[in-house]
Amino acid sequence: MTDRAESTNVQPIVDDLRWRGLIQDSTDPEELRRHLDGAPTTFYVGFDPTAASLHVGHLMQVLTARRLQLAGHRPLLLVGGATGQIGDPRESSERTLNPPEVVAAWQERIRAQVSPFVTYTGVNAATLVNNLDWTGPTSVIEFLRDVGKHFPVNKMLARDVVRNRLETGISFTEFSYQLLQANDFYQLHVQHDCTLQFGGSDQWGNITAGVDFVRRRGAGPVHAFTTPLVLKADGTKFGKSEGGGTWLDPTMTSPYAFYQFWVNADDRDVNNYLRYFSFRPRAELEELEKATAERPQARLAQRALAEEMTALVHGAEEARQAIMASQALFGRASLDELSADTLRAALAEAGLLQVRGELPPVGTLLKDSGLVSSANEARRTIAEGGAYVNNERITDGDAVPEASALLHGRFLVLRRGKRTFAGVELV
Repeated sequence: MTDRAESTNVQPIVDDLRWRGLIQDSTDPEELRRHLDGAPTTFYVGFDPTAASLHVGHLMQVLTARRLQLAGHRPLLLVGGATGQIGDPRESSERTLNPPEVVAAWQERIRAQVSPFVTYTGVNAATLVNNLDWTGPTSVIEFLRDVGKHFPVNKMLARDVVRNRLETGISFTEFSYQLLQANDFYQLHVQHDCTLQFGGSDQWGNITAGVDFVRRRGAGPVHAFTTPLVLKADGTKFGKSEGGGTWLDPTMTSPYAFYQFWVNADDRDVNNYLRYFSFRPRAELEELEKATAERPQARLAQRALAEEMTALVHGAEEARQAIMASQALFGRASLDELSADTLRAALAEAGLLQVRGELPPVGTLLKDSGLVSSANEARRTIAEGGAYVNNERITDGDAVPEASALLHGRFLVLRRGKRTFAGVELV
C-alpha cells in the first residue's frame, strides 16, 4: 500500500466507519470519537491461525485496519501463535487442537497474507506482532497470579458462548481463552502504547474483558469497537458455500473463483458489501448504488466490487485476467490472451473433463463433459447451431479437434448455447 500520505495529521474516520456500517458495538461512543478523530493512536486487531489461510470474512478486519491507517493511526496486526494453539470457544463443540508446528506454519502464512494491506514505513508504520512472544515465556504461576486474579468467574460464565456450552461441556482450555486475549491488549498497551482494539462482533466479550483487564491493572484508558457479523440475504454465513470457504490464498481459491464470488453477490447484499469493503468515496458509492437500482441486470455494483477486491487481494494483473476470462468464456473476448493458470481455474469452476491419450470426436466431448445428456442430444445441439469449441461454432460432431486447437497445448473450451460451458484438458 503506497497511497497514504506520510503525515501526523489524523483524518476524521468515525463518521465514515458509521456510514459504512462498520461499527456495531463500542465502548463509550463519544470517547471513541474523540480518541480516533484526535491525535494519532495505536490500535490492534488479531487473527488466530486456525486454518492455512484467511477467508473473505476476515477482510472486514483487514480492510478496517487499512482504513484506520489511511486516516493516520498506527496498526498492530497480531497473528496469534499462542491463542491459535487454544482456539476461541465455538457455539457448537470443542475445537480440535492442532499440533504446535502446524499452528506455527499457518501463523507464518497468515502473517504474509495480512502484510500487504498496510504499510510499514512512515510515522504510523504498521507492526506485525505475535502473542506467543509474551505468552510463551510466562509460567503457569505467573499467569494465574498476574492475569487470572483479575477475572471474576461469574462474569466469565455470563458470556453467551460459555453459558451455551455449559450443558454440553466446555474445557478449561477454551474457558481460559478470554484471559489470553485480554492479556494481549494489556501487553500491547504496555509495550506499544496501544489504546484501541477492534474485532468481529463475536469477539465483543473477549474485547471488553481486555478493556476491563487493562483498567484493573491500573493502566488505560483504552477503547474498543466491533464490526458486524456479515450474513447473506438468505441467512447463510458470508464467504461460505457448499464447497467450503472463499479463501484469500490463491492456491485454495483461485483469483478467478475469487472474482466470481463477488460477481455472483445477491442484489440484496451488494450495496452493503460495497460499503464494507470498497475504498471508493461515499459519493461514488451512492451513485453506483443508484445506477445498480435502475439497471440491476447489468450487475454494475457486483462487477465494480469484484474488480476492486480481486485487484486488492491478488493484484491488478490477476484481476484483469479474471475479467477477461469471464468475458472470453462466453465469446465476448479472445481466449488466446488468458494465462494457463487462469484458464484452468475458470474451467475447473465450470467442470473440467480430463482426457488421456487422444481426443475423441466433438460430439463425444459434449456428452462426456456433461453439456448434453446423450449422443442424440449432442447431434441435435450441433445441428441447431448451439455447440462451440473455443468460441467457434461446430457443424460436425464426428470431427476430432486438431492439436493446434488446444489452448496452451492442452485445453479446449466447450460451450452450449450462450451461457453453459465446460472444459477439456488433455493429460
